[in-house]
Amino acid sequence: MAIFISKLTPVERRTFWACFGGWGLDAFDFMVFTLAIPALMMDFHVGRADVGALGSAALFASAFGGWLGGAISDKIGRVRALQVMILWFSLATGLSALAQNFDQLLVLKALQGLGFGGEWAAGAVLMSETIRPAWRGRALAGVQSAWAVGWGGSVLAYGACFYLLPEALSWRVLFGIGLLPALLILFVQRSVPEPVHQAGKTVQPMPFLGIFRPEVLRMTVLSCLLAVGAHGGYYALTTFLPTYLKTSRHLSVTHTSLYLAVIIVAFFCGCLASAALIDRIGRRRNISLFAVCSALSVALYLLLPLNDTEMLIIGFPVGFFAAGIPSSMGALFTELFPAGTRGTAVGFCYNFGRVVASFFPLLVGIVSRSVPLGTAIGVSAAGCYALVVLAVAALPETRQRALADTIPAEAD
Repeated sequence: MAIFISKLTPVERRTFWACFGGWGLDAFDFMVFTLAIPALMMDFHVGRADVGALGSAALFASAFGGWLGGAISDKIGRVRALQVMILWFSLATGLSALAQNFDQLLVLKALQGLGFGGEWAAGAVLMSETIRPAWRGRALAGVQSAWAVGWGGSVLAYGACFYLLPEALSWRVLFGIGLLPALLILFVQRSVPEPVHQAGKTVQPMPFLGIFRPEVLRMTVLSCLLAVGAHGGYYALTTFLPTYLKTSRHLSVTHTSLYLAVIIVAFFCGCLASAALIDRIGRRRNISLFAVCSALSVALYLLLPLNDTEMLIIGFPVGFFAAGIPSSMGALFTELFPAGTRGTAVGFCYNFGRVVASFFPLLVGIVSRSVPLGTAIGVSAAGCYALVVLAVAALPETRQRALADTIPAEAD
């Protein structure tokens, strides 16, 4: 990644790091919640279903936040929208530390989701319009690796807080750390300029529902289906995989931190590999390659008899290939739509996929009542990755496409 970053201009480089920091801090804020679940259950005297409602609230809100954040970026500019969304999710996360009951926390998690979805949309479009076509795909895929960095940071902070502080206070301190991303606004304000064609006001924003106009409707539908498949395959696999390994394979994971580290490193490496390939072989081929490899690696993971060590080793390609698909979507989505509706479209399609995909774990659970859990996971994930391949095959290749020329074309 360092090689291609050195090829960027100073403005491109500052834009990359601003969006990298925003996405990494997003990941930190999002993942500390998953790590704090046991403490939340104990402190608020709630069950798994109640805690699951917190995650669902943030997930559903992120879809509307992505749509709203994208639309705001089309109206007031990419940089200002990015600042608004960073401030939004930072304040919501920080205020969560002060929640006195479950209902307050539920509302704050939903508000956090709004900012979470909007930040990705605003950042992806800002990068696509700032970075030259030759490096655009690599930069947008590379910035996705910030999720692994933020995830790893949340694990370290979790370990430190719960080791040094009482459990009832630890989760509040973790959420309080979520205020730190607000400092990123200062860097963005001072170092990241608005893309030239936006500053020149040559682009007229389209209506909020412009992504459903006849000339772009096909691209919107296919992009949503691609996002559903990408997120659905990931959720279907990761939600029940630990349960499958424990109950069906009878594996014991004694070193949980090591297992988690393998997944995080694999995700990071998958993003970098996708970044290295996407500008060379194109968006469609890159997504199709990772989708097919994801399906194959999941099949091997579910069929081979694994011990603890083998689980860690083979778990690497599972996380590696799963990461490559979402890291490719930013470049493809931003290049499919015209400037006046680009932010709205990117935010809506990406986060629509995330919301629909949230039902796939439920689907796996229902199917597993009739067939073995491994089969349920495999069929659901394979179906999702097949949807990815079909959707991307129907989309046009956008590599090296000038963003002034993003009206949908026929698939080639």
